[in-house]
Amino acid sequence: MIDFSPLWKTMEERGVSQYRFLQSGIDNKTLDSLKKNKNITLLTLEKLCRILGCTPNNVVCFRDYEK
Repeated sequence: MIDFSPLWKTMEERGVSQYRFLQSGIDNKTLDSLKKNKNITLLTLEKLCRILGCTPNNVVCFRDYEK
């Protein structure tokens, strides 16, 4: 399962707000998808990493499905 919890931690550590994402071309629909751990495109992942100055590991992780 996709988990974007590393994103929120990275944002806090680097002082980046959701408003900064909006200014950088990440729209509200995408932010909603991130909050709900829904799929995003690789292009969006690249944008997030560029804005935050990080790697994908700082944005997303994969959790095992609960059995």
